[in-house]
Order: sequence, then C-alpha cells, then structure tokens
Amino acid sequence: MQGEKNMRKNFELYKNIGVHTITSIFTVDKGVVKVLLVKRKNEPFKDMWALVGGAVYNNELLREGALREIKEKTGLEGVKIYESGIFDKLDRSPIMRMIAVTYVGIVDINKVNVLSETINTEDASWVPIDKVKRLAYDHNDILLKALDTLKELIVSTDILKGLFPNGFTIPEVQKTYEAILGKEFDRRNFRKKLLSLRLITDTGKEILFEGKRPAKLYKFDKRKENKSVF
Repeated sequence: MQGEKNMRKNFELYKNIGVHTITSIFTVDKGVVKVLLVKRKNEPFKDMWALVGGAVYNNELLREGALREIKEKTGLEGVKIYESGIFDKLDRSPIMRMIAVTYVGIVDINKVNVLSETINTEDASWVPIDKVKRLAYDHNDILLKALDTLKELIVSTDILKGLFPNGFTIPEVQKTYEAILGKEFDRRNFRKKLLSLRLITDTGKEILFEGKRPAKLYKFDKRKENKSVF
C-alpha cells in the first residue's frame, strides 16, 4: 500500500503544476470604472502590467492565498473578494503548468492607499477598463470574465458596501450602477426600486452630490439578506 502511494506521488504527470490566484480589484472614480494594475518587476513578463495575484503556497487555502497576494503586491487589507472563474490553459505560464483561480473585489478609491512599489512590483495604477492594454499572462481574458462577474454581483449582492462604507446618495449609487452595467436608468424608477427592496436605510443626514442641492445620505442595511436589484 505504501509503495502504491509513493508511486502515485512520484507519477510524472503529477509534477510541475501549481495554482495562481488572480484578483481583479475594481473601483468607480467619478463615474469611471477602473481596475487596479501592477507592473511586474521580475520575469516572466517583466515590466508588463498585470492584475493582482501570484502563486498559492502549499500550506494555505485559495482565498488565503489571494488575500496574501493582494496585501503583498498592493498593501491593501480586508478586501472582500468573490469567486469569478478558473483558467486552465496548458500554456498560460511559460515556466510550468499553472491553473488560475480568479476573484473580484471592489474598494473605495478615496479610502485606500495602494503601494507604488513592492518586492515583486515596480508600480501600481488605477486604469479605466476601456484603457487597459496588453497584460501579462492571460490577464486580459481574466479581466473580461471579472467584468461579467462584477455585473452579476452588483445586481445580486451587497458588493457595493465596499465602495460606499460611509454612505451614499441615491444619485451617486445610480451613477455607479450605470457605470458598471453600461446602461442608463430612469431616475425615479431607480429610486423607487432601491427603496422598495429595503436594502438601504436613511442615515438622517444630507450631503451635496456633484454640486447640486443636498441629497439624503443612505447606508446599506447590514441586517438585510442579498436581493436582486434588477
């Protein structure tokens, strides 16, 4: 029995395979959807821009690996991440067989400080999604899948809590939905729909949004379960 285990452990097709975790971290900056990219310092794909990620250690779970990579390459902690997809082309890494497990996260650009340089990266930048050029590995494909995942999440989960931890106005959150989904909503119908779901609560405060008259400040109700918004 022990011999069989050793034989399987040393089986040639079990060797030289690893796992990447790749996270597409999004934000909305004045109505523009942006993704966080880092410039690679080392080979392969040295000096190319990439999504945030890296190889998983053999003593950690996938989600732990993803969060560790986010912290190491950006300095960000506590990012809430959601599963997006799996990419398993045989040649996606020139070094060895690497399977990518991908995630999506969203943060408030005004509430985070991203490291401009780390041991493995030499720069970081928030890039509008329509301005993203050729990325390392298969990260362009991963980003496209992440955008689809983000569109699903924004209408079915509370993912926007990460974008508006201190509250929002309804016009502000409508603009965010429109930016991510790429469509416009009737102002009155959007407001009516959002309020009818009882996902948000009135804070009793008002703030200015885009220089217009004061608007009510709302927060997502932590006690409510996720519901489909549209």
